[in-house]
Amino acid sequence: MTETSQPLLQCQNLQISVAGRLLVENLSLTISSGQFIAILGKNGSGKTLSLKTLAGLRTFQSGTLALQGKTLSQLRRSEIASQLVLLTQHDEDTFPSTVLETILVGRHPHIKPFAWESARDFAIARAALAKVDMSELEERRVETLSGGERRRLAIAQVLCQQASLYLLDEPINHLDPQHELDILQIFREQADQGAAVIASLHDVNLASRFADRCLLLFGDGRWLLDDSATVLTEKNLSELYATRICKTHWQNRDIFITAGN
Repeated sequence: MTETSQPLLQCQNLQISVAGRLLVENLSLTISSGQFIAILGKNGSGKTLSLKTLAGLRTFQSGTLALQGKTLSQLRRSEIASQLVLLTQHDEDTFPSTVLETILVGRHPHIKPFAWESARDFAIARAALAKVDMSELEERRVETLSGGERRRLAIAQVLCQQASLYLLDEPINHLDPQHELDILQIFREQADQGAAVIASLHDVNLASRFADRCLLLFGDGRWLLDDSATVLTEKNLSELYATRICKTHWQNRDIFITAGN
């Protein structure tokens, strides 16, 4: 894991609320090159809102937020898009287009106004398709894809943007078990190569396997951030999900099991 002297993203004392309900109180977070942070919590605990807030797409009640040392208000959206990319939880409906045409949208932050995609842009797009096992589908119409294929298409578009910071809202939605592992391994490698990743997940075991640190959101303002091995305990997880979570050991790895109340 590599580190840089300048954090990619830093927030201090962020207040995140919705409809008068405080979800995250005084969130302070620093993420640097080489790190993978998993966000865990029940439905409605603020995972999606936190990611949108960190992406600068939602106002926060108080606190500060900076991207590579500059507050987001100091940066144009094009500047933000060249450094940060957000994968939303639900894939957006696209105009009728092919898989390759859709992927190339991820190159727009790097293309000058009124310019066309270059040979390099096409090469980057095809490399992203290969990473998500969709090379043979580049001429397919997007509307003919399955739900899992559309999710991998969205991930390829994110990879095509070549950002320094990836914010991922449930990136493995709709994916089969092998593709879940493949996609998280891709982003683990992105972090190992110098990017940073913050991803909301529902699978504690995958968070334990791929993330350096975990951010637990309890939905009532409380949060807990630490190294994965430190924060992922039976006590913390049972409180987080309001059901009994047990830990066992299998093939040199901690495994978490929902035992129920």
